[in-house]
Amino acid sequence: MEQRGEVFRIIGSSSLPAAFNVAAGIINPVTGRWMTKSWRSDDFAPEAERFYRDVERQFSIEIYHPIEEVRFCLNADDAKRAKRRLRNTRYANVLKAFSPAGENHPAIYDLHGSFRIIGAAYVDLPRFVQTLQEYFKANDCLFDEAFDYSELKQDGERWDYKGETYERVIFCEGATLKQNPWFGHLPITPAKGETLLCDCEDLALPRQLLHHQKWLLPYPDGSFRIGATFDEDDLSEGPTDSGMRQLLEGFHALTTESHEPKVIKHLAGIRPSTHDARPFLGRHHKHAGLYLMNGLGSKGASLAPTLSRELTEHIFEGTTIDPETDINRFLPSNL
Repeated sequence: MEQRGEVFRIIGSSSLPAAFNVAAGIINPVTGRWMTKSWRSDDFAPEAERFYRDVERQFSIEIYHPIEEVRFCLNADDAKRAKRRLRNTRYANVLKAFSPAGENHPAIYDLHGSFRIIGAAYVDLPRFVQTLQEYFKANDCLFDEAFDYSELKQDGERWDYKGETYERVIFCEGATLKQNPWFGHLPITPAKGETLLCDCEDLALPRQLLHHQKWLLPYPDGSFRIGATFDEDDLSEGPTDSGMRQLLEGFHALTTESHEPKVIKHLAGIRPSTHDARPFLGRHHKHAGLYLMNGLGSKGASLAPTLSRELTEHIFEGTTIDPETDINRFLPSNL
């Protein structure tokens, strides 16, 4: 919006839980059990890098960190699948050669070989968002308060909120979407995720994102993150003992020796996932001027730059939203 010169106001409380505060911000072009390219990764990843680099230059901060990823095969079928992917020309820009078992880092279990993923990165999302919050507050664009749905009332083709009139309202609420009286019908499927920030003095890790049963992300100061859990049943805000056990079990399954990490922080947040693994983007089917961006799940760091641009172009230029993300795919049945 700012890049277009539009006038806008952001309303949201920094005291409420937010997934960005605990997210590792990983951008990964190849994911899942079947080792497939992430949806539209060839579009999302380059634009995300350009976007975060622009933010770095504008605010003189460092938030975008490219990192090589090594994925370890868990069994013989994994190894066969990886080799097939490496022979597929569609994957030439994201995968490197297969390494036989035992040829990688000695501290990591490597019984079935591994392969490298090109184009992985992580974004320091807390610093990114906090930097923008400070900037928008200083420019009187950000109001640090909870949004009150009952105060938003339609006034002809415009919307009134606490005495101010707006042409459009865009909701970006994450996992609390069900509370929205206009968009609560959308099938959001919140999923809790937990990670551990750890230190382990006797474990020397390579400067690589390591993916075994869980992922391990090393930081320059020697600490590292272990992640992540996925739980659609327990949507409580805080971390859990079961999550801690699961993550530590993943760590011990990854390392060849009996290392005991020191847990610095145990982090938990609620991802705004969707049942079809595609985001929600678009205009309300009935109420003109109401828009939504949500459902980015665990891929917000990579998806947000492109999707926010696409929604902005849809609003101001009338461009068509990708049918895979358009919220009209979930029109209420009573229409």
